[in-house]
Amino acid sequence: MPYSFHSHSGQFCKHGYGLLEDVVKEAIRKGFYTYGLSEHMPRYVDTELYPEEIEACCTPHSLGITYNEFITEARRLQPIYKDKIQLVIGAEIEFINQDYIEHVNQLKNKADYIVGSLHHVSGIPIDFSPELYQQALKHHNNSLKQLFIQYFNEQYMMLQSVQPQVIGHFDLIRIFADQSLAEETLLDKDVWACIVRNIDMVISYGGLFEINSRAWKKGLRDAYPQRNIIKVIQEKKGRFTLSDDCHGPQDVGLFYNKLPVYLRDNDIHTIYYLGYDKDKKVIVHEHMNILNDAFWNRIREW
Repeated sequence: MPYSFHSHSGQFCKHGYGLLEDVVKEAIRKGFYTYGLSEHMPRYVDTELYPEEIEACCTPHSLGITYNEFITEARRLQPIYKDKIQLVIGAEIEFINQDYIEHVNQLKNKADYIVGSLHHVSGIPIDFSPELYQQALKHHNNSLKQLFIQYFNEQYMMLQSVQPQVIGHFDLIRIFADQSLAEETLLDKDVWACIVRNIDMVISYGGLFEINSRAWKKGLRDAYPQRNIIKVIQEKKGRFTLSDDCHGPQDVGLFYNKLPVYLRDNDIHTIYYLGYDKDKKVIVHEHMNILNDAFWNRIREW
């Protein structure tokens, strides 16, 4: 009966595709028990727009309208499909600068949970394209170590300030780096100290670390987080959830066929997932013996 708590659609995201309702229908068809709808939050100044949004003549104001339309549509879908799937409605946040503390706190009045992600370092997008990643690297003196440290420092500020329930792609910073160098850099003692500090922060307030299968779409060896990071989270009794980081209907359950081996290899047998209590507040549930769930056998029929 697995889960995902990180998803998008082309209806409300310029780099996604398809309708939100079709994402929900596909999640039902594939046997998901709970599915999180977590569209990107708006950005608030013109310089924060992505090239695709500029091309589509988006503005910070129009992005705000789009997110509100997402919330309306997600709330419409919840009761329609409640007998087939539990939909949890949230937002994937940005933390481009400290102004986002207030933006996110206001967003919490609309979204039931927050996916805490970092897509920019020193204001430069890191996951939009290899070219922008190289720009961010150049800004940090072409030092992968400096770039990684800055990423985890900004992530720490986000974690400390807004305490998201789900941590989005914890080590996204390795996305466009040479993978052998990325792994070596992660294990550098100064970078590693930042990683451990951030793990401690998430555990201190009870956040969930998503195991994000979309990393495999990018050709990475490991899902997010990388296995050395998973080991520390486990040692510190941190909690994991699952996410496909879907960007359209055919992305639902993306690379979930690889998850059982990844979970087993990393000795993960308990997964945590979000749901609602009787007062419609989001709470965390535990799913033990996750690898024994019949969901995994059905993947072959997708």
